[in-house]
This record gives sequence, C-alpha cells and structure tokens, in this order.
Amino acid sequence: MAPVTSLFEVSGLYKSFSSPAGLIEVLNGINLQVARREFVAVVGQSGSGKSTLLHVLGTLEPADQGQVLLEGESLFPLSPNQTAVIRNKKIGFIYQAHHLIPELSALENVMMPLLVRGEKRENAESRSMNLLERLGLRERAGHRPGKLSGGEAQRVAVARSLVGKPCLLLADEPTGNLDEYTAREVFDAMQQLCREENAAVIMVTHSRDLACACDRVLHLHEGRLSEEEL
Repeated sequence: MAPVTSLFEVSGLYKSFSSPAGLIEVLNGINLQVARREFVAVVGQSGSGKSTLLHVLGTLEPADQGQVLLEGESLFPLSPNQTAVIRNKKIGFIYQAHHLIPELSALENVMMPLLVRGEKRENAESRSMNLLERLGLRERAGHRPGKLSGGEAQRVAVARSLVGKPCLLLADEPTGNLDEYTAREVFDAMQQLCREENAAVIMVTHSRDLACACDRVLHLHEGRLSEEEL
C-alpha cells in the first residue's frame, strides 16, 4: 500500500441526478485533500451541490465515479454494513438542525453513538460528560433538548458528533439556525474541540466570517472546487 500523505483524499468525483429535463451534473470531477486536524470551509451559492458533496464524502449517497480515501482506505465500493461501521468509527456528522432525540437528556444523546457501537455504559457516560464539560454544558447534561437554548442544543450535537473520536467531521451549515453571536460561539467551541480531538473538518457554510476563520476556503461552482485566498 502506498504511504498515506493526507488524512482524506478525493479524486475524480462525479455525481449526477436524473430530471425530466435530462441529466443534472452536480459534482464534476472533484479533487480534494485534507490534512489531519485541518479545518476546511466549503462555500457556494444555494443549490450548487454543497450538501450533496458532504453526503457523497460521508458515504450517505453513492458517487457515479471517483475515489475517496480515508486514512488510506478506499470508501468506494463498500457494502452498506462496512460503510455503516466506518461512519460510526471514523466519520462524524453535524447538521443545521441538531437532530437530538427529544426524550433523552443531553448526556444520553451524546452517549448514543457509543452505546450503538457496543461500548460499556460507564465508559460512554464518562467520555460524553467529558465532552459536555469542555463545551461548558456540565450543568445542562441532565436537560432534555426542549429545555436547551439553540446554541446549547447545537453544542450537544457537536459533542455527539465527536464522542466516537472520528478522524473526520462533516458539518453541513452547523450554525445556520443561530443568530450571529451564538453562531460564532458555537463555531469557536467546535473548532477548539476538533483541534483537541485531532479531527479534521469539512464545513459547508454561508457565513463568510466563519469561512475566513477556517484554515482554507473552497468554493463549489458548476460542480468543481477551487481554493479561495483568505
């Protein structure tokens, strides 16, 4: 096997959808490399395919063609069970909506990926509480999502996405539902925690301010990625 030069490598990635008007090319030869602990922003107009890009990179949708390597391991093609294992162990996800389970406490929501993995409850609780404490949520750990503010709920979602110690976090507009001040607070907390956890991040955002706070900014236009100067 060739030596791994990047944590995440994408080459020749294509994705299209059928429509009544014909074939719509959403991703048109995407090439991308992401280093460990790197924080990368993806920007572009609405409908440019940013969310589709994250779904394909995270194995939630199949690509038409191309190669995606995570820690030197090819993600295409794998069986559904194999991709599910990789997502649980190596890839974290966070979305614009926090998608917390309303019947569970903040702590229980964070623990869930580890319990699904088969971790002992005691270990899952310890790891989850540690993350919540580092995000300033120790006193909110027992609260259900309905009792949390928008910023608190999204920080819980950040903790849940990182609880399994993924090496890659895919974030789709993680602050899109928050006001500007709260969005910056959540972003700063997420960025710091990802650095501490040695997780690389690919974040889709419409916020130019948050994009410029990342290590790199990539612009998706007509199915292709180009790097912007900060």
